Amino acid sequence: MRSRSNSGVRLDYYQRLLHKVIMEHQNPVTGLFPVSLENNHAWIRDNVYCVLSVWGLSMAYKKMADQDEDRAKTYELEQSCVKLMRGLLMCMMQQKEKVERFKQTQNPLDSLHAKYSSVTGQIVVGDNEWGHLQIDAISLYLLILAQMTASGLQIIFNLDEVAFIQNLVFYIECAYCTPDYGIWERGDKTNHGLPELNASSIGMAKAALEAMNELDLFGARGGPYSVIHVLADEAQKCQAVLQSMLPRESNSKEIDSGLLSVISFPAFAVDDPALIAYTRDSIKDKLQGKYGCKRFLRDGYKTPKEVFNC
Repeated sequence: MRSRSNSGVRLDYYQRLLHKVIMEHQNPVTGLFPVSLENNHAWIRDNVYCVLSVWGLSMAYKKMADQDEDRAKTYELEQSCVKLMRGLLMCMMQQKEKVERFKQTQNPLDSLHAKYSSVTGQIVVGDNEWGHLQIDAISLYLLILAQMTASGLQIIFNLDEVAFIQNLVFYIECAYCTPDYGIWERGDKTNHGLPELNASSIGMAKAALEAMNELDLFGARGGPYSVIHVLADEAQKCQAVLQSMLPRESNSKEIDSGLLSVISFPAFAVDDPALIAYTRDSIKDKLQGKYGCKRFLRDGYKTPKEVFNC
């Protein structure tokens, strides 16, 4: 038996760690990750960020594989990614009528839900019981879907699913003029349920639109019917509005740590190095503390005033 290389031993360590911390919580039926052991709600955004670590390790194994065992682990990790991405897809496809209505009405009550049951894949709260309109979450899903597909994973299986993904592109393409509840699910800083234009949502939508443009969802096996189309003007409008807003997050939020996902990983949506540095420095100066960054200035989450109002 061949001895393991140093990189192989290190990858095995990460694989055990990943399985203990993340993978063992993946639902075997839906493929989704619950928010905790006591709460089976699965947020789109949280699940996509969770699976990024799985996908990253699978690509590391693929690059460094020196034994059949490594190739087996690569396949297992890749299929876990496919299972989760398809689980989220199935959850959203159950609300395909809402996507059609939202394209016409832009009504927050017609938006896709932001979270689902990790056990059944069904909705867990009503349309008016949560700030569901979160364009950044759908954009993040599309962005990672595009990257995974480009890496060789087969996530989309038929033309019905291709059509739904194309509809999701239409769903997010007007992010530059669509007020939503943003990455923190609260809209206006005062948490009164008022959606507003958020730079983090616009930036994520811009990155997703660029990633999805002319992407063949069937990969090397596809044809003209499986290619996603994006209007070039929409991505440019998102970029123009985003650059005019930074480093501000929205009308009520002077600065927001959620912008880190726009100026850096995973969106990398800003091209101007000076604007990136200015936004990053503003976040560090105003939000960074001893244990990390505050979400935004005067965040009222879990304070007595907000708890009382709830």
